Amino acid sequence: MVNFLKFRLLSFKYAFRGLLLLIKTEHSVIAQLGIALMLILSGFCFEISQQDWINQLLVIGLVLAVEGMNTAVEKLADFVHEDQHPSIGFIKDISAGAVAFAAIFGFVVITLIYLPYFQSNV
Repeated sequence: MVNFLKFRLLSFKYAFRGLLLLIKTEHSVIAQLGIALMLILSGFCFEISQQDWINQLLVIGLVLAVEGMNTAVEKLADFVHEDQHPSIGFIKDISAGAVAFAAIFGFVVITLIYLPYFQSNV
């Protein structure tokens, strides 16, 4: 049982190290964190409902998580094959496409959350 807990704590250590690496090195993650901060501040300003908070935080987490996986795929692809290669390009495009899916549907969810607040002020 002690070893299990020790290895779980090590897993968190590596996960947080990866999180910090993403924040320090990836411009897209930095930009998305800026957008997330604006959304969180907007949530407080508009006093969104608990369900809207849940939806907003899930969308933020989803986009950031998929962006992290995209970064990992791109780094791995570059490590495996540094030169331009059609197969590597295809893999990287699909990975970026996953981020686009998350961002597009995230935008839809955020629009559904905040649109009523803007319509009621018109």
